[in-house]
Amino acid sequence: MSIKAYNITLNGKVYQVEVEEVQPGQKPVQTAAPAPKAAPVSNGAGEDITAPMPGSMFNILVKEGQAVKKGDVVAILEAMKMENEIIAPVDGTISTIHVEKGQNVNLGDVILKIA
Repeated sequence: MSIKAYNITLNGKVYQVEVEEVQPGQKPVQTAAPAPKAAPVSNGAGEDITAPMPGSMFNILVKEGQAVKKGDVVAILEAMKMENEIIAPVDGTISTIHVEKGQNVNLGDVILKIA
């Protein structure tokens, strides 16, 4: 039984993957997945809006400098053939847009920042 490690790049992010060769009649060894990373912590300079799931940015409904209120729809994320509204969690002004329409995002990627 041998284990080989590979680095795989997917959507610009590198993941380390281990593959175990299993002989006929043997059962593969189960290992626990690593714990997910903690959500980014706001440093008081603004509120990051992150992707709630992996998907593709279907539409960005705001522009930098635009004022938004808590509950406003700021973007649409397409995931699993469904359009998911991304909602502003606080009142503020869009300070930075980190993604473009059509761009793929992963869970936790920063979409935009509200100051």
